[in-house]
Amino acid sequence: MRESLRDKVVNVCEQKIDKKGENVGVSFYAFFANKNDDPVLLMEAATWWIQTHKLDHFEKAKKIKEMVLKGL
Repeated sequence: MRESLRDKVVNVCEQKIDKKGENVGVSFYAFFANKNDDPVLLMEAATWWIQTHKLDHFEKAKKIKEMVLKGL
């Protein structure tokens, strides 16, 4: 995953956790606007989420943040 996407994932997860608490869930769509303005980056996130890690559609933001920070 490219560094800019990692930074975005961590920031969005932190914002969601701050706003809704430790148990808030996210999907990889949370890191993008409601329009498909960067399909390559969206597919990169989807590949990491679905193919590489076989995550459920919604996961805890805390878990995703920790995975990204560990470089998984």
